[in-house]
Formats: sequence, structure tokens, C-alpha cells
Amino acid sequence: METGGLSAASLANGDLGSQRERTLVPERLQKREHERQLEVERRKQKRQDQEVEGEKSDFFAAAFARERSAVEELLESGESVERLEEAAARLQGLQKLINDSVLFLAAYDLRQAQEVLARLQAALAKRRQELQPKKRFAFKTRKKDTASATQIDSAPDAPAAEGILTSPQPLKKEGDFDSSWVCGFSNLQSQVLEKRAEELHQQDVLLTQLRNCTIKLYGNPNTLRLTKAQGCTLLCGPVSTSVFLEDCSDCVLAVACQQLRVHTTKDTRIFLQVTSRAIMEDCTGIQFAPYTWRYPGIDKDFEGSGLDKNKNNWNDVDDFNWLARDVASPNWSVLPEEERRIQWD
Repeated sequence: METGGLSAASLANGDLGSQRERTLVPERLQKREHERQLEVERRKQKRQDQEVEGEKSDFFAAAFARERSAVEELLESGESVERLEEAAARLQGLQKLINDSVLFLAAYDLRQAQEVLARLQAALAKRRQELQPKKRFAFKTRKKDTASATQIDSAPDAPAAEGILTSPQPLKKEGDFDSSWVCGFSNLQSQVLEKRAEELHQQDVLLTQLRNCTIKLYGNPNTLRLTKAQGCTLLCGPVSTSVFLEDCSDCVLAVACQQLRVHTTKDTRIFLQVTSRAIMEDCTGIQFAPYTWRYPGIDKDFEGSGLDKNKNNWNDVDDFNWLARDVASPNWSVLPEEERRIQWD
């Protein structure tokens, strides 16, 4: 009797187990079907994204080629200031097109476009120089050269070496720097250095071998390079293309640009506005924060640079010495907000 009861109980438990298995089977099937549908949707979305990126790349290539041809034609037949100004306006449009396309363009295509733009900007500068009226020759009394720069607005209790310097003599060709680097400052220490918009417009600026200097660059340069600087503060208006920082230490920078490249630099704070990405290599102790420098006329300089003020990837940094994507690089960090309150003037 007891054995029969156990058998009945076993059969009952077996029926319940079968029922549970029958219930679980549809659930597993439903879960598997749901996962399959999600995978199908993911692949479909990926395909659509690739098609959209392809369409964007095709649009960029066509638009860039069209504007490039127009600029080249204007430069070749640019016998008037008006045609050169039209070429300059179209170049600004090309700059904006590149800036707006950074996120979907392949690295090679982006680099090629930037090189073409730089060549066209150089050609424009050359044509402008050719159209300038040549100065008539005349004998002039030679003035005594007191220094390589003019000294103004010195602080009353500061030594003469700490005045404000403007418009130094052109930099000498040195090292491996190309002769196109004709605007900037070199071999100075404990100085306040300035350049104005009319001096900087679309120039390639070189700052080298500076120590404990404050440099203020008002306006819109084409490129900017700071090398071999120590303990310096650099404030610069919007740079149309690239900013290069190399062999520097204990510096503070405020720069706006399309691309930033930092090499062999340490213990430096960078207040940055960048439309693509910052790239660093062989660096330590680099801190980033958003660009905050302001001066009268900066909005106009941003318009002339072609940079998008609403696009800033200041904390999107590629460290070539740190390839682990899931672990933050120890070579750079975000500057804490309480340390960003700097009085630039």
C-alpha cells in the first residue's frame, strides 16, 4: 500500500516536471527568437549606418572637388583683389566642410583634404603678396636697433626684461623648421609677448626656445607650433588647422584648432577647443579643460577660421603610448573644475 502511494507520488511529480519542461521550452524558444530578431535589427542598422556614411563620404568628395576646382580657377585668374577675396571665402567654406566631416571621414581622406586645403591657403597668400603694390626705393636714415622687438607698457616696478614685446624681427631658419615659419618669437625669457590680428592672419606661427614667457596671439593663424618651451603661458585665438606642441614642460595653453598634436611634453595644462581629436605621444602629466580665453573680436576670428564653436572634443584624446581602450591612460587627465578658474588678463 505504501509502495503504491510512493509510486503515485512519483508519477505525480513526474507529470509536474514534464509540465514545467513544456512551459520552459516555449520560453527558451521565445528568448532565442527575441535574440535572433535583435541581431537581425543590429545588422540592419549597421548596414544602414554604413550606407549613410558612404553617402556622406560621396557627398563630401563631390563637394570638396567642386569647391577645390573653383578656388584653383580663381587663384589662376586672380588678377584682382575681389577674385582673391572670393577665393578666400570659398576656402573658409572648404575648411568648414572638412570640420563638419571629421567624424565620418577615413583618416587617409581627412589627411589628404587637409593637405589640399593647406596648399590652397599657401597659394592664396602668395597671390595676395604678388598683387601688393611694390614699395618705391628710397634712402632712409637707419635707426638704432635697440632690441629685436619694440618694448611697450612696461610695469613701473618691473625690470625692463619683463615688458611687452611686439613685432620681433623675422625668425631665422634653424634646425629642421621650414622657411615658411616666418612669424613668431624665439630665444627669449621672462617676457610678455604679443601679436595682433593683422600680423597673424593665416600665418604659420613658430614659438621656440622660450622660458617663463607669457605669449598672447590675437587673431586667426593658419598653424601654430610651440617647441622647447618651459614655464610659459600661451593664449591663442582660433587656429584654422593644426597646433603642434613639442618638447615643452610646465606650460599652460589656451588654444582653439582643428587638430592638436602633442609630443614629448610633460606637466602641462591645455585649455582646448578642437573639432577633431587631440593626439599625444611620449607625454606625461597632461591635463585638459575646455577653452575659456576671450578677447574683443574673437567671434569674428572664429568665423574666419572656419572652426565650429559648437563642436568641442576637448576630452577626446588619443594617446599613442596607451592602446588599452578599457583602461584610462595614466598620461593625461581632465583638469578638475575648481582648478580651471584662471584670470587670463
